[in-house]
Amino acid sequence: MNKTEQFHLTSDYCDAGERIDKYISDELEGYSRSFVQKMIKDGMVLVNGKAVKANYKLGTEDIIDVTVPKLIAPEIIEQDIPLDILYEDEDIIVVNKPKGMVVHPAAGHYEDTLVNALMFHCKDQLSGINGVMRPGIVHRIDMNTTGVIVACKNDYAHNAIAAQLSVHSITRKYCAIVHNPFSAAYVTVDAPIGRNPVDRKKMAVDKKNGRRAVTHYKVLENFNKFAYVECQLETGRTHQIRVHMASIGHPLLGDDVYTMAKSPYKLTGQTLHARILGFVHPRTSEYMEFEAPVPEYFENVLKDLRMKNR
Repeated sequence: MNKTEQFHLTSDYCDAGERIDKYISDELEGYSRSFVQKMIKDGMVLVNGKAVKANYKLGTEDIIDVTVPKLIAPEIIEQDIPLDILYEDEDIIVVNKPKGMVVHPAAGHYEDTLVNALMFHCKDQLSGINGVMRPGIVHRIDMNTTGVIVACKNDYAHNAIAAQLSVHSITRKYCAIVHNPFSAAYVTVDAPIGRNPVDRKKMAVDKKNGRRAVTHYKVLENFNKFAYVECQLETGRTHQIRVHMASIGHPLLGDDVYTMAKSPYKLTGQTLHARILGFVHPRTSEYMEFEAPVPEYFENVLKDLRMKNR
């Protein structure tokens, strides 16, 4: 029997009216729409517990269960990788992720991820809702984005945090250094994001087929050619901050995917840091907020920009 991987998704009001096949192919990276359509035909996709057709239109708060067949399930190993733990209890673990660390294993990258480190630290105490490749993982940040991320130790906590993500009640504040100073201190970008039609590995603003994406920006400092901003997510689309900033003429410094602008600094990827994460604890119902200090490389760039701006 082929091994399988389970995914548990919940639609929100922004997804209402979207075809189920498109929604799943957008949500689950690495699976084509035709592959998703075959899974739906084979009864491996359930919406609210029932099989549907590929043209099913999503409602608000639909519960989607996806069973992905895996012919070869790579073994994900525990690795003793040091973790910068900001908080931990029997339900959740909050970590300050370093630059260059991938959150979970994927094709061609099965080691040295946050999941490998969590498996060693938490042993068998990680939620299993997102399958063997993503135990404990309820949300992600990009490989070269640093900062706060929460993982769940059991399915109860996972469902509770996922529910908050689906209604956009989680506080997520990032800081970033971007090209070009701003004329306005506060900016809100409300522009739908979808797969880039030319390069499926990239995302893009897509007013026709994209999903609603909203980011609020506050300018912390303007420099001669750059700006230091705080970005608060209202939604959480893939690469949302990077795509939105590039779309308004302020691509992230160091971003080698969404800008051709050259960086005067030797950087590994975008200058983006998940500084604050706040949510209601799944068991105590207490609001908790965690902050990860700006990494040294980021602070060094800011110091240089301030010196040159005198």
